[in-house]
This record gives sequence, structure tokens and C-alpha cells, in this order.
Amino acid sequence: MTPRTLITRSRPVAAPAADRRRAWLVTAMIVAFMVVNYADKSVLGLAAVPVMTELGLSNSTYGLISSSFFFLFSVAGLLVGFLSTRISSRVLLFVMTVLWAVAQLPVLLVASVPTLMAGRILLGAAEGPAASMSMHALYKWFPPERRALPSALQIGGAALGTLIAAPVVTWLIDGFGWRSAYAVLAAVSALWALLWWRVGHDGPYDHERTATGPGGPRLPYRRILLTGTVLGSIASAFGAAWALSLSHAWLPAYFRTQLDMSAAASATAISVISGFGLVLLLGVCPFVDALKSRGVSSRWSSGAAQSVAVVLAGCAMTAFPFVDATGPRLVLVACAFGGTAVAVPLHYMTTAEVVPPAQRGAVFGIVAGVGTLPGLVAPFLTGHLIDTAQTPAAGYTTAFVAAGAVMLTAGAFALTAIRPERDARRIAQEAGSRPPA
Repeated sequence: MTPRTLITRSRPVAAPAADRRRAWLVTAMIVAFMVVNYADKSVLGLAAVPVMTELGLSNSTYGLISSSFFFLFSVAGLLVGFLSTRISSRVLLFVMTVLWAVAQLPVLLVASVPTLMAGRILLGAAEGPAASMSMHALYKWFPPERRALPSALQIGGAALGTLIAAPVVTWLIDGFGWRSAYAVLAAVSALWALLWWRVGHDGPYDHERTATGPGGPRLPYRRILLTGTVLGSIASAFGAAWALSLSHAWLPAYFRTQLDMSAAASATAISVISGFGLVLLLGVCPFVDALKSRGVSSRWSSGAAQSVAVVLAGCAMTAFPFVDATGPRLVLVACAFGGTAVAVPLHYMTTAEVVPPAQRGAVFGIVAGVGTLPGLVAPFLTGHLIDTAQTPAAGYTTAFVAAGAVMLTAGAFALTAIRPERDARRIAQEAGSRPPA
């Protein structure tokens, strides 16, 4: 038995038909999980204008409230990642969604800056591990060679969440007041938690069958995290997260205050951008699988795809503030905010290729925690730039150009650093020299 088999794993035996049906049921539940996740996350941005008007908030204060979502986001992702090695995905996802429901309640009691921040901080802590842990739960139901489509569907749930949330939440806000959106999302989160408790179970690929038995060898986390592939995957996630955090916090307000869109038109534009991201996900991820089946390396399939997506989105982010024509500008906005969608599932895939299975959940938590740090900075920085610029338009321009520069840098680094085959080979050799954990 060669060391390589410790990491890449022999081809698993085909799962029974009942397991395959359960796998797709769990996939459907996780897609719904991501839909609710992104609806919860986007509600403040969609309600930004009425909330700021009612409470008399400055752009900086609103930006601080938006950034507060990420105060515990990364820390929670890290902690829950390590807990995932001891606690089942069923329990973790159930607790998260119960907390999502609870987080919507403070603002229903008293609408103020402290309650808005308290709710966002709790929601951020509960959503910090959501993407990584739901992907980890999904991987327990599919072998490595069948993960691209489920991964795309999982992240597609995020795009679908924004696509659905934008018109529905906007309708609730316009028709029944912005508090109604919080109440409905609390109920939806609680309903998902109850359904998941009935149908959510860990799958047959829980720790994947390796040559050394369940779990396999363990390596120092520093050794894993300092590989080029993991660092590059974090970089692509970082660039994508910068655009995503701006999209949730400021894009609805930008459409309404700078492009003079109505609430309905703004919601439609956001839905179109999310739909564009969803189409990319469902098109690119299966294409990546097809490339791999034809012998194309992961570096040039999943690695290059996520890196180039972030670079191209960064170029669009830098360009659109300087385009006056409405049509071309909206096309560039869609590319800037929707084009990074493919980076999210692919950075998990490239990370998974070099991580010992027993440590995958913890590493996913670390990658997600570091990769989403822009959410702590970008919304507040943007609000500060808008308040201190000569005009709000100039502030938005500076913020978007800065975002584009971050994305270009992150994408270029990821393109040079992600080399899964090389790093998996090195880690496998080191794992082979260690006794099983």
C-alpha cells in the first residue's frame, strides 16, 4: 500500500440505492438550508433604506451594523470546524438554524442600533460555520469523484436564496414593513430545523474509507494550512467574500440611491445577478468534473476556474463605476458580484484534495473562517468611504475600485498557488511516515 492511498483513497464501493436516494434528499435539504441562510443574511441590506430612514442612521453607522454580522463569524467557523470532528452534522446544522430563528427576534421587540447589532452578531456567529459544515455534511453522502454537482447545488442554494429573497423580502418590506421580513425568516428557519431533525443523518462516507481505517492519519494543522493549495483556496475565497459582503450590505442601497431604482427594480436586478451566478455554478462545476474525467489536472480545472473567476470579477468591479451607459454598467455589475460564485464550491474541492479525511471538517472551518474575513472590514470601510468622500458617488467609486484591487490580487495569487496534485503527494508522503492516529 503506497502512502498516496492514504489521501486520495481507493474507489469506494457503490452505495446502495436507499443510500443514493437519501443522499439526494439530504442534498435537497442542504440546498434549502443555503436558501434560508442567504435570505437571513440579506434581509438587512434589502431593508437598508427604510431602516436608515426610520432610525436616522449615517452610512458609517449602517456599515458598522452590517460589519457586526462578521464580528464572530470567522471565530465561530473555526470553533465549529473543530467540533465537527466530534459532533454529528445533524446536530450542528440543527443548532445553527435554531439560532438563526432566535437572532431575528431582538429587532421585533425593540428597533434600535443595539438590537440590530445584537441580532446580526448572533446571526453571524450561527452562520459562520454554515457553508463549510453543510458542505462537510454533503461530502459524507458522496464519494470524491461525484462531488462537483452536489457542491454546485449546495452553493447554488446561496444564489437561489438571494434570487428568491430579493423579491419576496422586498415585497414583505414594502407591503407590511421591514419588521415583517424578520418575523417570516425566523419562522422559516425554525421550520427547516424541525424538518432537518427528522431527515438529516450522516452519510456512509463520514470519514471515508481509507487504507488505515476510519479517519486515517492526522497531520499538524500548520503543515496542512501552509500548503500552496490551501493558501490559494483561502485567497480565492477571500476575493469572492469581499464582493459577496458588499453585495449583501451595499448593493441594494447603491441601486436605489445612485442608480435611482425603485425598490422593486432593485430587487429584480439583485435577483438577475444571483441567477447569473447560479447559471455559472450549474455550468462550470459539471464542466470541471468533465475535465477531470478526461485527465486534466485539478490545478488547471478546479484551481484555474476559481482563480480566473475571481480575477475577471475583479476587473469588472474596477471598471463598472466608470461606465455611464446603463446596460453595459449593469452587465459589469452582474459579472463583478455574480462572477465569483464558482469560486466557493471549487475552493472547498481543491482544499479537500489535500486534507486527510479525518481533519477535513476542521480545515474547512479554518478556510471558511479566514476566507470570509472581508465581511468584517468591507461593509464598514465602504460606509466610511461614502461618508468622507466629497459625494456619495465618489465614495462608492473608491470602495468598488478598492474591492476590485483586492479581488485581482487574491485571484492572481490563487492561480499561482493552487496545485492539488503536488501538495497531496507531499502530504501523503509525510502521512505515510506517521503511525495512524
